[in-house]
Amino acid sequence: MSGEATTIAFAALVALATSAAAQTAPPKAALCVACHGEGGRSTITANPILVGQTSRYLYLQLRDFQEGRRSDPQMSPMVKDLTRDELRELADWFSKQKPPVQAFKVDAEKARLGKAKADETLCTMCHLGGFAGQNEIPRVAGQHYDYVVKQLKAGLAVVRQGLARAQEDAAGVRRSLAELEVRHIRTQVDTPWTNGKIERFWATLQAEVLDRQHLE
Repeated sequence: MSGEATTIAFAALVALATSAAAQTAPPKAALCVACHGEGGRSTITANPILVGQTSRYLYLQLRDFQEGRRSDPQMSPMVKDLTRDELRELADWFSKQKPPVQAFKVDAEKARLGKAKADETLCTMCHLGGFAGQNEIPRVAGQHYDYVVKQLKAGLAVVRQGLARAQEDAAGVRRSLAELEVRHIRTQVDTPWTNGKIERFWATLQAEVLDRQHLE
């Protein structure tokens, strides 16, 4: 076999191994199915879709639940006894899965109002264009409408602990929103606006960022 053929064959094996790893869920992922659906694709609209988030964001959220910086009657006991390696395995696996296509029906007028509010509050400075998220900042594109509204309301009430400096920034922005504005903003997350493609997603104010240099 020539050197070029060997290189191609090796690349194909690596691709197959990578694909297989992405399809094989870690054992602890079974704990997540009841609330977050098969493969992290939640069908319960009050619960978040996990797939498509960054590994770093997912890991930090799991760790925060485990250490009490976030609290939820279902999540907190689920992660209580997981090891750091298990948290990382879950975060890495979910981050590599493909998000589902949402069938949310957009109200054009609410979308327009939501875009204006999202522009005003500079959402994409943290969540980036397309609202794909980055590092510790969540992906909002394609997330359930009900879940995002729930998180915006939670921010309005300032019920979360931790993520101190950025949480304060986000809370300040959230307080500027009325109930109607919250719903208008969430409408933007599913709004296609160029040639029928979802080019950008307008909004969320759930900017949960902390200047963490390390995951530990």
